[in-house]
Amino acid sequence: MSSRIRDFHIDVPRAEIDDLHRRLAETRWAPQLPGGSRCGMPVARVAELAEYWRSEFDWRAQEANLNRFPQHLTQIDGLEVHFLHVRSPEPDALPLVLNHGWPNSFVEFAGIIDLLADPRAHGGDPRRAFHVIVPSVPGFGFSAPPRDTGWSAERVGRLWVDLMDQLGYSRYGVQGGDLGTYVSTAMAEAAPDRVAGLYITAGLGFPTEADVPILTDAERAGYEAMMSADWVNGVDHHALLRSASQTFSIGWNDSPVGALSWMLQKFTDFSASGPLSESIDRDAFLANVSLYWFTQSFGTSAWPYYDSAGFAWPTGSDVVPTGVYSGAPGIRRLAERTAKVVHWPGGNPAGHHFIAMDQPEAYAADLRTFFGALG
Repeated sequence: MSSRIRDFHIDVPRAEIDDLHRRLAETRWAPQLPGGSRCGMPVARVAELAEYWRSEFDWRAQEANLNRFPQHLTQIDGLEVHFLHVRSPEPDALPLVLNHGWPNSFVEFAGIIDLLADPRAHGGDPRRAFHVIVPSVPGFGFSAPPRDTGWSAERVGRLWVDLMDQLGYSRYGVQGGDLGTYVSTAMAEAAPDRVAGLYITAGLGFPTEADVPILTDAERAGYEAMMSADWVNGVDHHALLRSASQTFSIGWNDSPVGALSWMLQKFTDFSASGPLSESIDRDAFLANVSLYWFTQSFGTSAWPYYDSAGFAWPTGSDVVPTGVYSGAPGIRRLAERTAKVVHWPGGNPAGHHFIAMDQPEAYAADLRTFFGALG
């Protein structure tokens, strides 16, 4: 392991927690607009959650839970980056990189790391264990933000290939969802001789308007349902962050309730299978929001949007075996135009966009199945 790697432990100063509570208590609430939820997050809903955040949410308990996982910092490409490195008790475990999305963080995987690293302790097959590595994308959480423009998922993918070299791993699997889908694909493209397999949560094979003429009736119905869903038609964060991320981040960085309402909007938009409260635990959601608040990441995590030219569904990679968790509206034959798909089960439980927070057991099980079949 590289001598550049240093141990890290989360310890938010008490003064910062007190400052958060004071700001929450002193919120100047906006009036509720007519139109209800069509206008965005209802004031009453945000106020209820903000009061819970202030008076009942226990950051220290969440901090302790996250500190169960060994954490480190290292220098790559001139940046200090943060990562979790949880070695399995099984010596022959496959190293696996988990790539988080936006607006999420390494908190996204807190509920599945133990399931992956030590399946024996959870009634699983010890031969399908992983050494789990969870890096924080630059500008997210405890990773330093880029100091210049011109960053891309491809550049981050190369960072994590370097990180795996520092850790002494020459062969490993990669996973990704949301932003992590693009980063994990970039890792596979950058080091196909080292990546044993690429596992993508969702997005691969999603049809576009250009594909409509070749869709079956059932596929077209799935496409139309997707195009009318809240997660497609909610607040366009791509356009917002591409055009004025600095403007909005000033408000999010100063007002915890402003930041909370933004995160609640996006996590609600992404809750395609039911109410957010039934998909993601409230404390897990607030742990992620708190991490953004304490690390002032609302603006620094926006670079994937203001440094991009537009949005496109992920294409995957045709150079390594690829597994996909989700089904419809993804279509395997469309995905196979650009990806080497070998795993596409039809019975995985649906859930929140950040499925590892919603269906951790099912997600971990399918990860094990995919990589176990690769040998």
